[in-house]
This record gives sequence, structure tokens and C-alpha cells, in this order.
Amino acid sequence: MEIILKQDVKNLGHKDDIVVVKDGYGANFLIPQGMAIMATPTAKKIHAENMKQRAHKEAKIREDAEALAAKLEGITVKVATKVSSTGKIFGSINNIQVADALAAMGHEVDRKNITIIGEENIKEVGTYDAVIKCYRETKANIKIEVVGEE
Repeated sequence: MEIILKQDVKNLGHKDDIVVVKDGYGANFLIPQGMAIMATPTAKKIHAENMKQRAHKEAKIREDAEALAAKLEGITVKVATKVSSTGKIFGSINNIQVADALAAMGHEVDRKNITIIGEENIKEVGTYDAVIKCYRETKANIKIEVVGEE
């Protein structure tokens, strides 16, 4: 079954992509959830016209995302938290705290676009790597330094 995605679907494609999926996945999940529409010849013509009109807008968005990625690339974000005497954190650090620390530095990033490499939550003091997805394939690598509060 060929469908046109109406929004980004993880591990499948981005908004306005035309993809082929199994019939059951398309008919029973994607279309009823409003995530996609059938790729009929008429829908494909409408989609092609919309994509033509949207091309210059997307170029601007891509340019802004690349500028943000260039600013973020290689920065180190310090997150201070309460720590036990053994170096364990009370609770954990996740992408919400990282997004807040980035906002304090003047970089507005949606928490859903931050991925901590290798772990979901950080539970010990140290330095960790993270990837920020700015736009589709545009990404920036940052370091997260977790330190104890004084």
C-alpha cells in the first residue's frame, strides 16, 4: 500500500514522504490515526503541487536548522544536581534537564529532539554524549557534563 505521510512517523519517514507500507499497517493504524492518506493518483497530483509551493519555505527552514546545528556543535552543557557521597545522583538526568540547561545558555531546543547516546537517563556524575536533531538529517553533537551541586 502506498501512502502519503501527514506527519513525521518514527522509523518510517517524514511529513509529505510517499512510502510503501504493509496493507494492515496503513489501513488499520496510519490512516485512522490521521498520520497518513492513501496515495491515489489525485492525491499524488495535489501532493506534487503542494511540494512545489513548499520548496522555498523548506530551504529557509533547512538553512536555520544548519545555523543552529553549527552553533550547538561541540558545546558542553553543565547540569548541576544533588549527588551522594559515592557519586550517584539522587534521581536522574534526562533530556528535559538538558533542554532546560540549553535554554539557560540561550539555545531553545525541544526536549524531544535530544537523544542521550547509550542511555535514557543519566544516573552518575560524569561526561556524556548527546545528539540534537535540528531538522531531518541535520544534527549536532554535544557533551553533557553532570556535576554535583554545592
